[in-house]
Amino acid sequence: MNALEVKDLCKTYGDFKLDNVSFELPKGKIMGFVGQNGAGKTTTIRLILNMAKKQSGEISILGFDTAKEEIPARESIGVVFDDTFFPDNWTLADIEKAIKGFYKEWDSNKYNDLLKSFELDKKKKVSELSRGMKMKLSLDVAMSHNAKLLILDEPTSGLDPVARDELLTVFNDYIKDGEASILFSTHITTDLEKSADLITLIHDGKLYFTGLKDEFLKEHKGKSIDDILVAIAKGEQI
Repeated sequence: MNALEVKDLCKTYGDFKLDNVSFELPKGKIMGFVGQNGAGKTTTIRLILNMAKKQSGEISILGFDTAKEEIPARESIGVVFDDTFFPDNWTLADIEKAIKGFYKEWDSNKYNDLLKSFELDKKKKVSELSRGMKMKLSLDVAMSHNAKLLILDEPTSGLDPVARDELLTVFNDYIKDGEASILFSTHITTDLEKSADLITLIHDGKLYFTGLKDEFLKEHKGKSIDDILVAIAKGEQI
C-alpha cells in the first residue's frame, strides 16, 4: 500500500489548470515536490487536504479515499506549513490541551518527549519562540497523533543552515521504520538533494517528472535541481 496516491487530478482556477497530475508516494520514503511559483504545488496540496474541491481525479491516503473517507484520511496525516497558526499567548502546554481532543490516537507522552528532544519548554508562549522553534513545535503536533504521512509546505524556509539540518535529521528519523512517509514541498532544493528519495516536478499545471531522485538527476546529466527548474522555466532544452 502506498502512503499517497494521486491519479488524474484536475482543477481549474481562472486561467490556471492543474491537468491530469498523477504520482505515488510509497511508505517509508521522502518525496520532494517541486516546481516554480504558480506551477500548481499549493493547489495540489490543498486538494490532497480537501481544502479545495477537485474537479476530477482520485486521491487516497493509506488506502482511504479522501472524498469518501475524509475523517480516517485526516487522522493519518500531519501537516506543517511555513508558519504556525497558534495564538501567540498560548503556551506549549495550552496547545496540547486544545488539540489532543481532535485525534483518537493523540499521544501525550510522545508530545512531551518530542518537546524535550527539540529543547522546547512547555511553559513558553508561542510569541517567545524563534522561527526554528515554531517549526519544531508544528512538527511535534503533526507527529504526536501517530500520523503516517507528513505533508510539509516550505517548512525550512527562512531557517539558518544549522536549523535546517536539524529538521532534516528529524525527517529521516521519522521515516526510518518504513511505515511513515513525507511529501516535502520546498524551494530550498538543496534540502531535497540531501533528504529526498523521490522527486515529483510539475510545470504549468502538468506533471513533468515523478520518480527516483537519483534517476531524475542522472537523466538531467547531474545538474542540480535548482538548475533544472531554471532551465525548464526558461524553456531551455535539457
